[in-house]
Amino acid sequence: MTFDTEVLKADVPVLVDFWAVWCGPCRMIAPIVDAIAGEYDGKLKVMKLDVDENQNTAMSFGVMGIPTLILFKGGRPVERITGYMPKERLLAKLTPHFN
Repeated sequence: MTFDTEVLKADVPVLVDFWAVWCGPCRMIAPIVDAIAGEYDGKLKVMKLDVDENQNTAMSFGVMGIPTLILFKGGRPVERITGYMPKERLLAKLTPHFN
């Protein structure tokens, strides 16, 4: 499995959670991201990407701070959210991109 296959060539929108083990806000937003993954199963794919283990991928998408959530649709980033955000605000940014 590669980022290219899993994210850029996916047939549904993919939300990539750029995070790290040591990041407090990442741990705060993780249950929200997990809940969204469950609620939108089939309409949305959610992937987690540890920036410490995948620095090149994070850098190639300009991820400077974490958590950063990037929604990819049709192989292109269409929405970017940096930092913690409550579930309602997060969904308000994401759901317009779902089919």
